[in-house]
Amino acid sequence: MSLDPEAEFSTHQTKALVWFRRDLRDYDHAALYHALKCSQQVYCVFVFDTEILDAITEKCDRRVEFIWESVQELKTALQKKGGDLILLHGKASNEIPKLANQLGIQAVFTNHDYEPLAIARDKAVAQQLQSSGTHFHHYKDQVIFEKDEVLTMAGKPYSVFTPYKNMWLKTVNDFYLTAYPVDCYLTSLAKPDFETSVSLELLGFQRTNLLSMRLPTGMSGGAALFADFADRMQRYKEARDFPAVKGVSYLSVHLRFGTVSIRHLARTALQTGGAGAETWLSELIWREFYFQILHHTPQVAEGKAFKAEFNDLPFPNHLQYFQAWCDGKTGYPLVDAAMRQLNQTGFMHNRLRMIAASFLVKDLLIDWRWGERYFAEKLIDFDFSANNGGWQWAASTGCDAQPWFRIFNPITQSERFDANGRFIRKYVPELQHCNDKEIHAPWLMPKERQAAINIKIGDDYPAPIVDHRMQRELALKLYQTKSGFNVSAKQHVPA
Repeated sequence: MSLDPEAEFSTHQTKALVWFRRDLRDYDHAALYHALKCSQQVYCVFVFDTEILDAITEKCDRRVEFIWESVQELKTALQKKGGDLILLHGKASNEIPKLANQLGIQAVFTNHDYEPLAIARDKAVAQQLQSSGTHFHHYKDQVIFEKDEVLTMAGKPYSVFTPYKNMWLKTVNDFYLTAYPVDCYLTSLAKPDFETSVSLELLGFQRTNLLSMRLPTGMSGGAALFADFADRMQRYKEARDFPAVKGVSYLSVHLRFGTVSIRHLARTALQTGGAGAETWLSELIWREFYFQILHHTPQVAEGKAFKAEFNDLPFPNHLQYFQAWCDGKTGYPLVDAAMRQLNQTGFMHNRLRMIAASFLVKDLLIDWRWGERYFAEKLIDFDFSANNGGWQWAASTGCDAQPWFRIFNPITQSERFDANGRFIRKYVPELQHCNDKEIHAPWLMPKERQAAINIKIGDDYPAPIVDHRMQRELALKLYQTKSGFNVSAKQHVPA
């Protein structure tokens, strides 16, 4: 078994298999490029892995539908180039070795996946391939830098983002951003002598509202979204925090499943320059920062806090509060709008992710792991490292996290980032007749005003399930039990 990603084979001897996973594109693709370059015949495969799919309890899942649609496009694209995409449904750790044996494959090529379960799966596949004399080669593809490629001068991993970012920018150059010229070697693409197809229904899943949402799938969808964002990139810094504004790229799900090339995105941002592009590039670097945190501290994948002292915070964990948060019925309009957006679309604006997470942990005093799991179930762009990093940031248990004594005020956040209530009105239509001031704290409206706009707080829309000021004090006391730090000795800066 060869684990050397740079190993080359004689084109007269090698029949190769490219295993697609979270890299659903036919261009600028590391594993595909290396396989085509050094192999006489290259077959391509995607496995709808039952180990992943069987764990999804809700069978109307936008992620599965997004993957399925993107895989269909990739299959068609490879067919047009002289190849095909073999589609399998089963346990990937069994299906890949079985297919390799069926086709007489000498080498399997794939791109790195950094999550612990995926690493274990790949190890199992490599071991099975070894028993039949088949090589297993894997490559960096979904990040610019991985694992130990960006370290401190002392050779240690970074735990603070800004120094990591500075070293990332110092290290990056054209070599790391150059696209893999897949099209130069397409003559090596091969077609199997059998046809495979897997319907969404065969997978056990149903259609969602994905097609009715303005979220195009596949390579073409990623290209269209990026072309649209490229025209708005210069305004990204100013517009990104306002959920009612078209300010973000909407590319997170495409990054998650590799229907876009991270090298192309980063290269464009660096070449564009300016505050907007630089700010967006910082978000791409945050993504890689969380990947390297997962690599160097894999215990975070076991439900552990990055900061060990906060592993066992004594959260009360009132179930009724958690359910109200999940349902978007907390009585805090922007929090509720954020949760309803998530439930209805599988997407949540990044600013709202911070607000909703902070509210769950520091207002409702619910363990951050509960929220992490809920987002993992609902987010169409769910990526373990970013989701875990974001939740630990909001809960102040992670690396370079929000200080635990700095607690978002949900009303202030609403007034700052949805001042005219446009986003709230979209997802909380009960409040559509409130004016721009009332909509942020509708429980303060006199009963006469409520009657005038035909709404009764407590019936038509919930009254706040908690009082922010009281909960803030409880949160400070809760964290003080573990931090050993008296917040009264430090000036609190409200958020």
